[in-house]
Amino acid sequence: MNDYQKEQFSAFATVQKYLTGLDDSKRGALKKSVSDYLAFRSEVDVFLSNYFSRLCNHRCYLSRRSACCSREGIITFFADVVIDVLVSDSNEIDGLMEILTKPNNGFKCVYLTENGCRWRLKPIVCEMFLCDQAKQQVFGENTRLHKEWELFEHRRKQFTWPDQPVLFDELEEHFLEAGHTSPLMYLHNSPGLLLVKKQGKKSRFEKI
Repeated sequence: MNDYQKEQFSAFATVQKYLTGLDDSKRGALKKSVSDYLAFRSEVDVFLSNYFSRLCNHRCYLSRRSACCSREGIITFFADVVIDVLVSDSNEIDGLMEILTKPNNGFKCVYLTENGCRWRLKPIVCEMFLCDQAKQQVFGENTRLHKEWELFEHRRKQFTWPDQPVLFDELEEHFLEAGHTSPLMYLHNSPGLLLVKKQGKKSRFEKI
């Protein structure tokens, strides 16, 4: 296992162990807290399936020219891991973690198999990555589709961009309060995102 795989494995192991130890009511409450995000992801999935799935599969995955899935070190937030474990069964997570223990000598992301991504709910960075060529071909002069995608991008920030209280920050905080840490907790570790949080709080106080 390289350093990237170790960080990923540790995050999944931490989350799986913690969630397994919760009673049904507490686990249910945590899952309820991500329900709006899951609804958002479902809408994005429908949009991408309708307009990008066939194009991206042919141009990138089958041709091995993907700008994202050809990289092993994809960006995953700790919240991505938490949510994926919440919506997956234990066998799915065990299988995903087993992949992380094996050398990745291929051209692709360690999570990408012949049957697609092993995540039940892909990391948000992966889900919403569209290369310029794909956007140009699909959107072209279709301003309606382009505006719909821009709205999705705006809604993503409402869950992930910490200039205001957001789900991804709250999930990290939940695990920190329970005594768990991870390098994937970017909203508590990244100097850039910490500055965004600080500036967001200052802006809110100025409006009072």
